[in-house]
Amino acid sequence: MSTMNAPAASVTSASAPSVPAAPRPDQLTERLGLGIDRVMAESGLWAPQLAARAFGQARGDVTRATQLLRTHRTSLPRLGRSLPVRAGELRVVRRISSAFRNPPGGQVLGRTLDYVGRLLDLLPEEEGRQRAVLASESAHEHHDHHGHEHPGHEHPQHGHEDEVERAPGHVLSVFREMDIVAPPGDHDDPEPYDITRHPARPGVPRSALLQTMARADTGALLYLWYGSEWKPGGQEAHEVPGELRHGFLPIRVEHPHTGRPVTVGDVRVSEVVSFHSLTRASELPRHLDVGYGMCFGHNERKAISMAGADILLGHYEGTERAAGLQHDVLLTLDGLDITGYTEHQKLPHHAEYRSVLERATAAAAHQAGPHRTGPHPGDTA
Repeated sequence: MSTMNAPAASVTSASAPSVPAAPRPDQLTERLGLGIDRVMAESGLWAPQLAARAFGQARGDVTRATQLLRTHRTSLPRLGRSLPVRAGELRVVRRISSAFRNPPGGQVLGRTLDYVGRLLDLLPEEEGRQRAVLASESAHEHHDHHGHEHPGHEHPQHGHEDEVERAPGHVLSVFREMDIVAPPGDHDDPEPYDITRHPARPGVPRSALLQTMARADTGALLYLWYGSEWKPGGQEAHEVPGELRHGFLPIRVEHPHTGRPVTVGDVRVSEVVSFHSLTRASELPRHLDVGYGMCFGHNERKAISMAGADILLGHYEGTERAAGLQHDVLLTLDGLDITGYTEHQKLPHHAEYRSVLERATAAAAHQAGPHRTGPHPGDTA
């Protein structure tokens, strides 16, 4: 009876469901790091904390989070331009080669999901978080940085340089010494094309195509490379990733007073160099063709697809099909562009639908004859 006579306010407060607290940005970067990396790559902005906020605000929708981050990017001032860096300066945390068993500099498996079981983890959330923290600390101890920001954590010094080379040379240099890869062509592209300031249309230089693919939707780029009609030779003839690397590239700017380059930070990128026996349509198959892919974050699918699509672009260069492939790359891969039409479909189309219905009803009445009667096109169900 004492429970029955309890005040209504106490019953309401006890039975009201508690609203879960929104995850913090550092929690999202720790547990959903690959999704955060996709947002940064497709938005073209390296900002882990901002990407985590956008990812949480979009409730996990990568495309909407990309839109939020791109919109924020347009409001940022341009303080300067970084200096070009060589990809050979990339300090790897993961480096594998499908072409060489023992490439120069060794292989580094790093932190990856390739070698874990394909079983659903049903551990309690708290235990899972503890394991994630332990795995992160272990990765830091073994120099396998994943690159996410952790307050209070600093990158440890690398003390095992004699065991694994952390800035190995490219496998491509070995192939060039063997004279089995196509020499670099003379591209009339001294200054990189900026697709964020100038529209990219078929006929743009290779730098614009690579930038577009680096910001492309991962699934769309994967389909264009793997499943489309552009791939000659079918699925039996495929390229080989000579090298896949994931690590940190330094960012340098010119000092305003001394004019010397100064390292101000680094970004984490995925890089792939692929090789294929498909040469340009106007050449004999003397050399292997080379494809290149690089994007922000840890996204090996995108980098591999990008390198494969780069080979296709080189294969069709100078042919009638080049414009069609460039059109597909430049105008059908951007996630915001290709989803914009679906968003448009959800807008009201009442007048358009009424016009279509009137034409269909008039055509049916004309076919049935003058004595046919039916509901007025404006009637509702």
